[in-house]
Amino acid sequence: MARQRSLAGADSGRPRRRRLGFWRRFVVVTVKPVLTVLTKRTWSGMEHLPQDGGAILVATHISHADPLVYAHFVYDAGRWPQFLAKQSLFEVPVMGRLLRQVRQIPVRRGSVDAVKALEAAIAAVKAGDAVIFYPEGTTTKEPDLWPMRGKTGAARLALLTGAPVVPMVTWGPQRIFDPRTKALRIRPRMPVTVVAGPPIDLSRWAGATPTKAVLHEMTDMIMQRLREMVSVLRGAEAPPIFDPNGKVSSATVPEHPSPAAGRAAEERP
Repeated sequence: MARQRSLAGADSGRPRRRRLGFWRRFVVVTVKPVLTVLTKRTWSGMEHLPQDGGAILVATHISHADPLVYAHFVYDAGRWPQFLAKQSLFEVPVMGRLLRQVRQIPVRRGSVDAVKALEAAIAAVKAGDAVIFYPEGTTTKEPDLWPMRGKTGAARLALLTGAPVVPMVTWGPQRIFDPRTKALRIRPRMPVTVVAGPPIDLSRWAGATPTKAVLHEMTDMIMQRLREMVSVLRGAEAPPIFDPNGKVSSATVPEHPSPAAGRAAEERP
């Protein structure tokens, strides 16, 4: 596993952010101290996040708590975390306005409005932002929280922007909120791990027409990398790929245990 990074911005080797503006700084000074108390963090691979320019950060999604954990990691790595978030959150009074003020992107899944979200994400990446994308589209439905089959949105975004695609995986947020049992546990120093890997090499599709076949091939490669990283993090071999539509693939990823992964695996459910 890559060298671990500590929480403090000074220790991350990244310059401090400038010109955040009132609302983004307000979120930082109100949310980050709470996360600092609630979580015991193991950060790894921050050096793989580009410091400047557009980037697509593809992440596994195991809990409703992991957006805060990923946001904390990305912020400490020197970038502003910008998510594609479901439209219903933007319809909540006060919260919706705040989400827009801090540059999050609303997406209405399963509708023509989803195209607008992709267009907003393309604009953000081309403007030099780091957009966090959940390629599964929702929290995983795999019974043991392994990555399931992905959707093609992240691949389409990568093909249309040419931006680097950086994989991120996490383990631990499910202890704060477990989507399977709906159990919420709030206590200090909950262990959470985030690992970022080198950008995924998608160069073979550079300039390709975004056909269904091309997008599915790219998505399979993205999800394969995420599964490999989760396998290392959890110190276990990934099961066959779970498809929420009822299809199961026989594909598995090899086991690549490491000492650091073993520590994370000790507390897996």
